[in-house]
Amino acid sequence: MGAEAEIVCPKSVPNLDTVLSCSQLDIMTPDAVSDNSLASTMLQFVPNIRSGSFADIGPRKYMEDEHIRIDDLSVQLGSLFRCPKPSAFYGVFDGHGGSEAAAYVRENVMRFFFEDVSFPEASELDEIFLEGVENCLRRAFFLADLALADDCSISTSSGTTALTALVLGRLLLVANAGDCRAVLCRKGEAIDMSQDHRPTYPSEKRRVEELGGYVDDGYLNGVLSVSRALGDWDMKLPKGSASPLISEPELRQIILTEDDEFLIIGCDGIWDVISSQQAVSIVRWGLKRHDDPEQSAKDLVNEALRRHTIDNLTVIIVCFSSIDHQREQTGPRPRRFRCSLSAEALSSLRSLLEGNESH
Repeated sequence: MGAEAEIVCPKSVPNLDTVLSCSQLDIMTPDAVSDNSLASTMLQFVPNIRSGSFADIGPRKYMEDEHIRIDDLSVQLGSLFRCPKPSAFYGVFDGHGGSEAAAYVRENVMRFFFEDVSFPEASELDEIFLEGVENCLRRAFFLADLALADDCSISTSSGTTALTALVLGRLLLVANAGDCRAVLCRKGEAIDMSQDHRPTYPSEKRRVEELGGYVDDGYLNGVLSVSRALGDWDMKLPKGSASPLISEPELRQIILTEDDEFLIIGCDGIWDVISSQQAVSIVRWGLKRHDDPEQSAKDLVNEALRRHTIDNLTVIIVCFSSIDHQREQTGPRPRRFRCSLSAEALSSLRSLLEGNESH
């Protein structure tokens, strides 16, 4: 996993106390809070969003991953959508027990997340708007889970993990249920924006056991390798009852600064063989070489295949600034000069060097 971001209440940052509620979801690094000059930069920074994605079946017989990539929500949802800009939305849905659940959620994701939940509107970020967005994300996961239970065409043994990333102005908000992962690159350092929901993770194991479930050889009730997922209604108690397997997402948020270069969103087929920091280093090196998020997503998938992952693979790379801007931050690259010499000039140069050697 990547570096742990300290959980703080950012009162020392001017004008940010009205942007972030002081809860466990507010994630910022310590230097972002104590450095007033950085705080000023944070308030001025506007992300320049572009993205790329790549998916591969890997060694599996069937592809059960789905994903969505929207760089401009206002274009997708029309003039009635009024939120801080830029606005973008991304999601990875890693299916199990067949592809039905993941495909269903992907097909209906805009309805679940922005229509049925009455997504709030505001031109600026404030605490009331942020609370409304968080409630909508939680409700969207809940509605998607119930829809999978009610749709008779979806097998009760089919389920999917789900991770979404929402960008509203400078705010990045990640919602996760399952073992997909989102990793932010801040000046080359990996910052995990989600927690893998494995049954063996202490807080998840405790919750599972308190609700009557058990963990056997790393599997929930000896069957499922995750402790949170949408669907899987053959493992959940009747609707309205507390169940060891839940669809409730864990939310994490951060205010983007000019130090934040890109976000990696990937299914567990990536993270089974590549650490968060390794992934950041691979993508960062690729972007500096070709500045193409689509190619970087493909590079990361190919590296996971080279390391013998055994799962489907899906990656989304979301860039927040251009490579030229990153170069401005680290200083200009040294100029390289290439010159070509004629045969006569080369002969003269060789004679000159040989003459110097004789002396």
